[in-house]
Amino acid sequence: MKEPERREWQPLEQTVPEALFRAEVEAWARRLGVRPREVRLQPMKRKWASCSSRGRITFNTELLRQPAAFRAEVIVHELLHLRIPHHGRLFRALLRAYLARWRPEEPAQGG
Repeated sequence: MKEPERREWQPLEQTVPEALFRAEVEAWARRLGVRPREVRLQPMKRKWASCSSRGRITFNTELLRQPAAFRAEVIVHELLHLRIPHHGRLFRALLRAYLARWRPEEPAQGG
């Protein structure tokens, strides 16, 4: 994944608590039919997430302050590595397919 951009602040509606983020990871894991051995959240300087060959996925804590669509992209990317360890054609096709079927909820229109 690309290096995280450093931002001073994020709108409150884009910040999620750790428990909600973990629920997102669990929901995506069920959809993809995978079971990570461990899910960690910790500060990372150069990437958004990583997946070990032993099934441990580590997410950058900065991800909690990113928009839902971007969080989903990172989560699905890392969880797919539990099935496909490389970034080949099949990996990219599955990533696109899963994300194309997912749409973040639109915020309610006031008025």
